[in-house]
Amino acid sequence: MKQEACRKDVERAFGVLQARFAIIAGPSRFWATNVLQDIMRTCIIMHNMIIEDERDLSVPIGQARKHQFDVEVALDENERFDEFLKRNKDIKDKDAHYALRNALIDHIWDEYTNGDD
Repeated sequence: MKQEACRKDVERAFGVLQARFAIIAGPSRFWATNVLQDIMRTCIIMHNMIIEDERDLSVPIGQARKHQFDVEVALDENERFDEFLKRNKDIKDKDAHYALRNALIDHIWDEYTNGDD
């Protein structure tokens, strides 16, 4: 009976990750086992970071924090295409990649070590 309850918990958690990360929802039989392990660990860490970031400790349990986003719609097609190209360039920027990677490493190091070097 306990094994069944644990299995349900694992399946539920896996479903949450599948809903959030498309790489988990896709076929996996062509991936090497060690690559699958890295993908799962990475998605779990990112999921936990997202949950931690969205959590507001001052709000009572049961109340969700509402996000307010101001979105400006661009009506000019050329402007939209230029913005698309800029975002695409930013995504492929190696310096930005290394900066984000190092920031993630620093965050994990600060969060999960006891601070004693």
